[in-house]
Amino acid sequence: MKHTVITGHYGSGKTNIAVNLALNAAKNSQKKVFLIDADIVNPYFRSADNEDILKEAGVELIAPMSANTNLDIPSMPATVARVFNTDCEVIWDIGGDDAGAIVLGRYAEDIRKQGYEMIYIVNFYRPMTESEEEMTELMGEIERASKLEVSSIADNSNLGVETTAETVRAVEQKVKDLSLKTGLPVKFRSVDEKLKEDFPDDLHIKMVTKKLW
Repeated sequence: MKHTVITGHYGSGKTNIAVNLALNAAKNSQKKVFLIDADIVNPYFRSADNEDILKEAGVELIAPMSANTNLDIPSMPATVARVFNTDCEVIWDIGGDDAGAIVLGRYAEDIRKQGYEMIYIVNFYRPMTESEEEMTELMGEIERASKLEVSSIADNSNLGVETTAETVRAVEQKVKDLSLKTGLPVKFRSVDEKLKEDFPDDLHIKMVTKKLW
């Protein structure tokens, strides 16, 4: 599989997940790793904010033209085409709603041909994504805009610096219920590295992330 597409609502932590996935891929893969910041809508918490960390790890960042500037309408650079002609692994960080995901539709056909996984990041503590109905509705909007289908969900429920082990455990049933409702498998549940000792393997915490801002 060449393309991993990370999506989810604003504030779900999708960008932090995308950056961590890219860093992990760079450690474990023999292939070139690209991280494409395809979020041309939200100027906050961008993958592009971590360019130095990514570069040091050997990850090549492709970001919207004029990212991290005051220009109102950034656009994707022509260099995106490189990933379709290179033996590589690609992590896509796309916008948090249908407007943010629409940019992916431009590349959907090529992504589909080369193989992809689209992971929907959820955070049950964020406004507007506190119920299964809200999450599945947004998921459908993102699928239609991006012209790609979500293949799995990943739980990143947290309360920022106030997150405790109980915060993570409290949503376990909600994660299971969402998986049943959508028919999608749970790819992983994530926890900040400071809490990793609180979780035995049988709790399916399969991703430990570093907060990068």
